[in-house]
Amino acid sequence: MSKAAESSARRQKLLSEIERLAKVAVFGTLSETYRTCGREGCHCQTGGSKHGPHLNISYRGEKGKTTGYYVPQGAEEATREGVAAWQKLQECLRELAEMNKERNLRRAREAREQ
Repeated sequence: MSKAAESSARRQKLLSEIERLAKVAVFGTLSETYRTCGREGCHCQTGGSKHGPHLNISYRGEKGKTTGYYVPQGAEEATREGVAAWQKLQECLRELAEMNKERNLRRAREAREQ
């Protein structure tokens, strides 16, 4: 397989992966917190283990201010998968951008040689 064909095949694979990841991607950073409750006599009030983990997601909003939200238990797995998909999506986009740069530079060299 020629280098151009390999590049085209890799580009198509990346585009398919980007499409798949974009369907589930969630933007943000995950954090887990442990908290004490307000019930008198609860083990968390007397030095015992705290309640949790409680999952939160934070991200930088449109105006640059960090914001976030609590992730309910029923959405934890999908949210974890979504954040992982976002990270993988960024890697794929960087690789695609590098391929685009190389293609543009190659075309410019070829046009200059003609």
